[in-house]
Amino acid sequence: MGPIVADGLNCVPMQDTALNPSDTLTLIFALALIGSLLLKLWLATRQIRHVATHRDAVPPTFSATITLQAHQRAADYTVVKTRFGLIELAWGAALTLAWTLLGGLSALNGALLETMGAGLWQQLALVGAFTAINTLLELPFSLYATFVIEERFGFNKTSAKLWVQDLFKSLLLGVLIGAPLLALVLWLMAAAGTHWWAWTWGLWMGFNLLAMLIYPTWIAPLFNKFQVLDDATLTERVRALMQRCGFQAQGFYVMDGSKRSAHANAYFTGFGASKRVVFYDTLLARLTPEEVDAVLAHELGHFKHKHILKRIVSIFAMSLVGFALLGWASGQVWFYTGLGIMPNLNGANDALALLLFMLALPSFTGFLGPLFAQISRKHEFEADAYAMAQTRGADLASALLKLYEDNASTLTPDPLYVKFYYSHPPASERLGRMLAAPL
Repeated sequence: MGPIVADGLNCVPMQDTALNPSDTLTLIFALALIGSLLLKLWLATRQIRHVATHRDAVPPTFSATITLQAHQRAADYTVVKTRFGLIELAWGAALTLAWTLLGGLSALNGALLETMGAGLWQQLALVGAFTAINTLLELPFSLYATFVIEERFGFNKTSAKLWVQDLFKSLLLGVLIGAPLLALVLWLMAAAGTHWWAWTWGLWMGFNLLAMLIYPTWIAPLFNKFQVLDDATLTERVRALMQRCGFQAQGFYVMDGSKRSAHANAYFTGFGASKRVVFYDTLLARLTPEEVDAVLAHELGHFKHKHILKRIVSIFAMSLVGFALLGWASGQVWFYTGLGIMPNLNGANDALALLLFMLALPSFTGFLGPLFAQISRKHEFEADAYAMAQTRGADLASALLKLYEDNASTLTPDPLYVKFYYSHPPASERLGRMLAAPL
């Protein structure tokens, strides 16, 4: 109760209007969630408007290489996907609100406590049930994107049977790998004392490094077939390029990407001795050997400039800060109540803390997106420059033009949207440098 003050002839208590920590967090989180959503919706509408405005004319830089029909197809694809993204954004924000301030996570936790009692199994069940419910609620969006949007523009090659098989394999891997890892994390949170977050961070980083080692050999083949590149001429070209650049790989492989999508790509995967070069079969069917060289040289440029290592280090550093923040917040009652959760009074709240942190964090870290996007675009320019030093800039430009056209990438994105979201420079900036390079 506040101090007594005179009110006319009466004496009444003054109410304390200061917000407590729980109410403060509720207000800040609600504002962050709404503000983040409104910003993303505004950026998306800018993108739609900008692309639609420039739909009927190919930019002069590309008028000799890109047809109006291809340009309009890319514009239509971008607009349709971005409009669909507006619905996904609103749905995602609604789910976050439902799980937190509207009490969804608290109700689910309470139901499981009544059924199972407190303990590790209840916490595992909470994360499992949350994941299952979220997956079911998001499935319609995945289905629509694949079988309506991608189908409409001729990209989808996935059958319903293959889609279900992929879903089942992903869920099975999540159970076989994710459940034991989660159990170990929850055990550390309970047993490792006040500095559990440091031990958990070490476990998480170790797991990620291990995943980089085993993914190319054990995980990726569960979803795609990888065959050794059997084009002797192309293999020799690729090997010569890698030797010239000072790189080695376990092998050169072709992935049957065409069984799911008409999109094309190539990548350098693995870590240490497990590194391998992977080409989509759709890429090899579209590019000349010289263009394949140029695309591979770009990927090698990322390794030459240590972009992958820098990315790993930055992820490690940010995750350490995140785990430390979680370690502090998980011990505060207002962290739970401020996000709409009644913490367990007679049991551990570790699983609740993990889920709440995962749900709330994106609303507070969205401002980092433009920074990371800018760094990524800078890395792409550096990799392009390296590729042009090892191969002809014209070959890299022609390869990327084909990929832009085949993937229906718009040539006229909104500049502000680019700054927030584009991890790769837009075509006008990227290809402009290449076309200006000496042949």
